[in-house]
Amino acid sequence: MGGWVYIVTNRPNGTLYVGVTGDLLRRSFEHREGLVDGFTKRYGLKRLVWYEAHDEIALAIQREKNIKHWPRAWKMRLIHAANPTWADLYDAISSP
Repeated sequence: MGGWVYIVTNRPNGTLYVGVTGDLLRRSFEHREGLVDGFTKRYGLKRLVWYEAHDEIALAIQREKNIKHWPRAWKMRLIHAANPTWADLYDAISSP
């Protein structure tokens, strides 16, 4: 089974959360709707700004762990390279 590594935020250059999931659409929806208590709900992190697919969930988990240890500036560059306007990518993944 594959997996996804993703970053959500509350606004451009705002608070960042790096996560991993087997179902990016479902997990993004949960963040948007505040369905899961924790860090993302507490800080209003609802905007999906970056994601990356992996063929195996174990690879996604390892990538998430690596990114979480990166300095903030590296994470910001990762987002800017793929999504310079910090657009919410939820609609792009939820549209057929």
